[in-house]
Amino acid sequence: MFQRHSYALTATWTGNRGSGTSGTRDYDRSVTLSVDGKPDLLGSADRPFFGDPERWNPEDLLIAALAQCHLLSYLRACVLRGVVVTGYTDSATGQIELTGDGGRFTRVTLRPSVTVADEGMIEAATEAHAEAHAWCFIAGSVSFPVEYAPTVEADG
Repeated sequence: MFQRHSYALTATWTGNRGSGTSGTRDYDRSVTLSVDGKPDLLGSADRPFFGDPERWNPEDLLIAALAQCHLLSYLRACVLRGVVVTGYTDSATGQIELTGDGGRFTRVTLRPSVTVADEGMIEAATEAHAEAHAWCFIAGSVSFPVEYAPTVEADG
């Protein structure tokens, strides 16, 4: 059965300092991202692009989307394999390459560190990452490699 899901977000530029975009340094890159029923997310450009380093930037958000999508897909894959996950953290990184006419991400690497309930689950837990990667909608939508280098250990 074919299913379609839609998502809506409002991005509002809040950085007009009074003269709009009259010059590169004359405006703030502040943005408020809003989704009905959810807390607003404060965004900006990254610091090298005259942004506010205390706000989320698009690069952070893309890496976050990939890491969260893998995490949620992974938890489902573990449930189906009978693996009990008791802890999960990811130290994800991404690289961009700037060119004269723009730039692009060249890769994102996810480094999930997983804890499972029992040592006998480690192999299945490690294998579940491949399934999670295949299921992740975000990873399947980008044009650069999304790699993963997991570690799995048992509680205690």
